[in-house]
Amino acid sequence: MGKGIYNWYVVGDSVNKLTMPIFIGEYQHNLDAKKRLAIPAKFRKELGKDAILTRGLDNCLFVFPSEQWKDLATKLGQNPGRSYTRLLLSGASEVDFDSLGRILVPDNLKDYAGLKKETVIIGVLNRLEIWDAKKWNNYKLNLEKDSDKVAEKLEELGII
Repeated sequence: MGKGIYNWYVVGDSVNKLTMPIFIGEYQHNLDAKKRLAIPAKFRKELGKDAILTRGLDNCLFVFPSEQWKDLATKLGQNPGRSYTRLLLSGASEVDFDSLGRILVPDNLKDYAGLKKETVIIGVLNRLEIWDAKKWNNYKLNLEKDSDKVAEKLEELGII
């Protein structure tokens, strides 16, 4: 596996089963004038030949591997929380990678995330997130201001 991608394994009996890719890391890329965005090669390998791009939380975009999206859509269909299901599913778009590893970002999603030229693509466990670079930097600054609260929560979870 390349840097930036890990995999969860389920250990049972004597067999290890690959369950899902884990995306990590932060990469800066530019959205070109034709609304194409290069996805880092480290992520493309795990995404496969196509992926699902949709609205995310905090005005970013989510990118899911197609197979994982099917499972997620099934779970969302069983969830009584219709509002978020509508938001996530109605904004979803299947995207293919061109020969340079770029995806085309539809206007509605570009506008939703407020994407300008400079973007940041981050790995967040089971998905990628695409952020406008200025929004991402502001988000990180605000989060860093609350680092004591974050640390307390991580301690509660037994992570630190």
